[in-house]
Amino acid sequence: MTRLDQRLDALRAAGRKALVPFITAGDPSLEATVPVMRALVQAGADVIELGVPFSDPMADGPVIQRSSERALARGAGLGYVLGCVREFRQSDADTPVVLMGYLNPVEIHGVEAFAADAARAGVDGVLLVDLPPEEADDYRRAFSGHGLALVSLAAPTTPQARMARLCEQAQGYLYYVSYAGVTGAAQLDAADVGRRLGDLRRQARVPVFAGFGIRDAASAAAVARHADGVVVGSALVSGLTNASGPEAAAQASAFLRPLRAALDAAPR
Repeated sequence: MTRLDQRLDALRAAGRKALVPFITAGDPSLEATVPVMRALVQAGADVIELGVPFSDPMADGPVIQRSSERALARGAGLGYVLGCVREFRQSDADTPVVLMGYLNPVEIHGVEAFAADAARAGVDGVLLVDLPPEEADDYRRAFSGHGLALVSLAAPTTPQARMARLCEQAQGYLYYVSYAGVTGAAQLDAADVGRRLGDLRRQARVPVFAGFGIRDAASAAAVARHADGVVVGSALVSGLTNASGPEAAAQASAFLRPLRAALDAAPR
């Protein structure tokens, strides 16, 4: 059983909602990434999504786009991202890390080489935003051969036939995009999201986490009533924009702790 599966099974057994923060590797500085990852775990993160900076992040809004631009300008390529995971693993052998990004860096590296290098670094899963499920089989085989989960995305606009395929193929967890748009772009309608999540959770073989639009403790608790966990990205990345040095880790912790408390206090 993989580290990610173990964590998800433990959450399910405890009746606990997963809290999954997203940060962009290399922002707000190259030196801050690993301390921020560690601070997020101490503040209650169950899984960390680590963004691989990319020059054309089409699914992301301005906050994460600018974050990627800053990270790339500092030299945060794929080698740097995997180095961060290796360093993180020196003090944390338990918290799953999922890389979130786009196909291009994987293709440039080579799918098999990427899978092998990611697994050696201590990565547990990969979420490729622009990988259609109809074209995912070769990637899934390569990743599975190295113990990596290929995490799938579903959205309100996903056709039912494709949704059924996603639910059947899903590994690790299924990431539900709470509204049609880019990250950080809209106000969340928790009631509408709840109706859609109920249908999706009945179909999926894996836990369903909801992201896009989770901004604070209140929105996290509202969505978590209907999901197995929540992903928070743009609001966290925005809060770290001007941080430097140890300040970034402290700010990450201060941001996440209220969300953890809200999820733990919510009815199960």
